[in-house]
Amino acid sequence: MNSSSSQTSYLAKWAAVEQLGPAARMSLRFFFAILLAVTGIAKLIDMAGFSEIVRSYQSLPDMFVPPAAWLLAVGELALAGWLLARYQTRLAAIAVVLLHLMYLGWLVMALVRGLQLGNCGCFGVFLARPLTWFSPLEDLALVLLAVWYWRLQPKGTT
Repeated sequence: MNSSSSQTSYLAKWAAVEQLGPAARMSLRFFFAILLAVTGIAKLIDMAGFSEIVRSYQSLPDMFVPPAAWLLAVGELALAGWLLARYQTRLAAIAVVLLHLMYLGWLVMALVRGLQLGNCGCFGVFLARPLTWFSPLEDLALVLLAVWYWRLQPKGTT
């Protein structure tokens, strides 16, 4: 198979995936809305504990830790609501991509700096999971799903 036909084959497969359009778009919208609602609520339930997790990343001055923790938790809930409202869907999808890219970068920076965290904070304090190199892989998968969700949004619509 020459490179032209393999490229055509790849494009045909991608076109077939994009034909899933409405069903995939709805599934991904609900997936991200539920994920963000659950993680946001889990963080809000114990904000003092979640603030300590944010502090453990050693990436913000202490005075900014509580507001940042609140911003993350409330931001996740707001984004979940935005997804469910189906308002400006392309912009909401970009927000999902950017949020997960930020989390991915935050996790990688902590690992590169050699931080040993007993809880990555992904689900607040209740589902404590240590920060490992698997953690950013999970976020990378979420970034890829979020990019797919964004690509499925009709262009020129809200």
